[in-house]
Amino acid sequence: MSGDSPETRPRRQAPDEGPRDFVKYTFFHLRPEWRREPYEVREEGTRRWVEVLDRPPEGALVRTYSLVGLKAGAEMLVWSIAPDLGPIQELHARLWGTPLGGYLDTAYSYLGLGRRSEYLGEHAHGGEGSDARRRPTGLPYLIVYPFVKKREWYGLPFDERRRIMGEHFRIGHKYPRVQIHTGYSFGLDDMEFILAFESESPADFSDLVNDLRPTEASRYTALETPIFTCVAAPPRRMLQLAEGLP
Repeated sequence: MSGDSPETRPRRQAPDEGPRDFVKYTFFHLRPEWRREPYEVREEGTRRWVEVLDRPPEGALVRTYSLVGLKAGAEMLVWSIAPDLGPIQELHARLWGTPLGGYLDTAYSYLGLGRRSEYLGEHAHGGEGSDARRRPTGLPYLIVYPFVKKREWYGLPFDERRRIMGEHFRIGHKYPRVQIHTGYSFGLDDMEFILAFESESPADFSDLVNDLRPTEASRYTALETPIFTCVAAPPRRMLQLAEGLP
């Protein structure tokens, strides 16, 4: 670790990112009581639930995923993106206001703010891009997990951290079919980061994580669980799967 004092340690400029988006990952559990409701009740609840997700508040972008059979305690993911928190709050209020809302539990919830990595410089890996307004690409799989680094990481000089992350980025380049979305949760939620990776195959992401395990950067990982493997599904299909409908 460098012996530089705060007064002599080089300062870095904040990246000129332009507009940034908030990202919200809400994992829902559908209570079994819903499946026992009459068909007419479920059909009306489904219609109104789908309508909210198909027509989100102005400024919000929404994507939906199924976790049925893949994760205990959560069957549905609503990924929402907006330039401020208002549309995200309104979206969730509308969902709770549907007949289905009384049968839903929030199993997990993560909030972050898009930001281009300070370690990239002129480097750009697919998914980081040149600004902080990263949008879903439409790939069929999404792997989501919160992430926390050890405090020792932040005690390293910035140039040392950037050198270590360089290896991380080089390995990421070997997997162009894996697209990263980084949400910075500092001061906003319990975790430091909320990471999401779109992929054509979960196997590609598993191989990427396996390759990253021996890297120097991995030594500074404090927490990277729980991990969620999600399959893209339109709102109605997402709910049908949660209801047990083939």
